[in-house]
Formats: sequence, C-alpha cells, structure tokens
Amino acid sequence: MQNHHVVITCPHCGLEKAEAMPTDACQFFYQCSGCGTVLKPKPGDCCVFCSYGSVACPPRQESQESQTGLEAAP
Repeated sequence: MQNHHVVITCPHCGLEKAEAMPTDACQFFYQCSGCGTVLKPKPGDCCVFCSYGSVACPPRQESQESQTGLEAAP
C-alpha cells in the first residue's frame, strides 16, 4: 500500500514539513520554507523525498512492493 504523504526534513535548518508527493513522477528539487535552501537528491536516490523524506516516493514504493512480491513467490 503506497503512502502519498511524507514529512520532509531539511538537513540545513532541521525544519520538518508535511507534504503530498506526486504519484506518477519523482521530484528533483524542493525549496525549504524555513531557510530557503534548495534540496536536491543525494547520489543514488531518485528524488528529494527518497533522500530527505520519512517515506520513499510512490514510484520507489511501487518498485519495492513488486520486488517484495517477487521474492515471496515460490
């Protein structure tokens, strides 16, 4: 079951903010409303939600669910 809400935490000022994630795309940039820093994904992550969010983005959640389903099959 996918979660479309996330708490994103700015690594610069520590502000935590609840956000709704797009369901069909990754978000590459996010501007912190606390300090104005523009966040970008960490190397190896597809988007800012995967790097700084409380849960992975919906496309990655879907990928993880399908991989888990494949592993569970006999």
